[in-house]
Amino acid sequence: MKIQPLEPGMFYHVYNRGNNGIDLFYDKDCYYHFLRLYEKYMNPVADTYAWCLLGNHFHLLVYIKTEDEIDTSKLEYSTVERPKVVNASKQFSHLFNAYTQAINKRF
Repeated sequence: MKIQPLEPGMFYHVYNRGNNGIDLFYDKDCYYHFLRLYEKYMNPVADTYAWCLLGNHFHLLVYIKTEDEIDTSKLEYSTVERPKVVNASKQFSHLFNAYTQAINKRF
């Protein structure tokens, strides 16, 4: 199955859960850390209309900004090179990887 990238100008319900249903958020600081990372990686490329963070999963309702709506000066990248095209799917990947690494290191 080929995974389709998120399309600019579209709304998406994004959700994820812990592996085998285990918790994603272990305490209050985990929720805050996830939201800080979310702001860092996603606010430049998506408008968030609703979110719900639960112990073992989360839901987000987002609008993926078009190229004209993105402020590239506020983007965070995981590499030194800046991509020519901003990819919301990759920004989500950066968010999830950063959160996972932080939780694995802490717990």
